[in-house]
Amino acid sequence: MTASLAEPEPLSDEEQDFLRVLARTLVFLPRTFIADLGREHELSMSEFFTLMHLSDSPQGRLRMGDLASQTALSMGAVTRVVKLLEGKALVERAPSGNDGRVHEVGLTDAGRERLARAMPAHVESVRRRIFDKLEASDVLTFTAALERICADASTSHEDRRA
Repeated sequence: MTASLAEPEPLSDEEQDFLRVLARTLVFLPRTFIADLGREHELSMSEFFTLMHLSDSPQGRLRMGDLASQTALSMGAVTRVVKLLEGKALVERAPSGNDGRVHEVGLTDAGRERLARAMPAHVESVRRRIFDKLEASDVLTFTAALERICADASTSHEDRRA
């Protein structure tokens, strides 16, 4: 008793071109950012963005689930990244004061210092690899489009929690 589903409309040539360029970009940018940051600061992109999200949060702390949602990483990936950062003494994990079943991750002083040292290299890399190649209107348009594309990311995380 399988329901017959209609064949999806084929992708146009423009849509195929977009997907190819998007896929290449999704591989190229992280690889180059890792090379730029990792070489000098010994941080992966996941580690850097985890530190950055913690730095942006109140008191430099986030619940593990919130960190997963903000970084768009799975809970397993966040756990692995947090363990790596704990091993470098850049974050600490502790049960939440509100709910002992939930763990929070907090930046250590060493984590704040490492992020502060890495930030100029990150900004230079992002500026050179992305923003120097875009017009201001491109940034606004791309931001709006990517937000629509990523809107499902927070919903899917909430669905997994339920």
